[in-house]
Amino acid sequence: MYICFFKINRGYIEMTNYHQPTFLYAVRNRFYNPGNESEDRRWASYVEWSRLNHVTELITADTGLNENLVEIDQDNRDDWNHVVFDGSYQTGFYTTADFVLSRIGDHKHFNLLAAVISPDRDCALIYLENYDFIGYDLLDQYYDTSALTNCSGFDNTFSPAALNNFGLISDYEKALDIHQRLWENNAGEEHADTNIIAIWRHRIPGHQMAAK
Repeated sequence: MYICFFKINRGYIEMTNYHQPTFLYAVRNRFYNPGNESEDRRWASYVEWSRLNHVTELITADTGLNENLVEIDQDNRDDWNHVVFDGSYQTGFYTTADFVLSRIGDHKHFNLLAAVISPDRDCALIYLENYDFIGYDLLDQYYDTSALTNCSGFDNTFSPAALNNFGLISDYEKALDIHQRLWENNAGEEHADTNIIAIWRHRIPGHQMAAK
């Protein structure tokens, strides 16, 4: 039996699934070097600032680096039923893949992501059809900013080499360790108080999904 814990309303609720955790979903704008001049400059500027020279494409839960492309109807109660909250904060994740794909308009250059918030075990071997596990992000308590890829001043806890080619942490134990030491080393810094987010990416790129 698989038991997954999600931090909700600053407490813990237990979700039980005999085979796999309950996945949440997101559609995020891609951020990489696509080979055109304007994006080349943006990518080069980011790589210089972050020192993530080995990253080939940034895939993160950070809303500034990988924009949330899901546009809900604010007046539609059913849409709100698909929005996942942690207390008063929208997490940027939703209940189903079908819902997020139905709310992205004409966007074509995106990644369809699945996620587990605060996983209680290593997710690398958890199977999700048509998705590949790509690593763990550390997202602040507002669900806006990644402590791994959109903050400076955390050199006392981890180096760029700790991240994989997507800007994520590959190893669960390392993610737990950095998550804990971030707060120990930077108590009072709001972006150091993080949620661990396990992330899978759909194998079909967004532009191919949009063409179907």
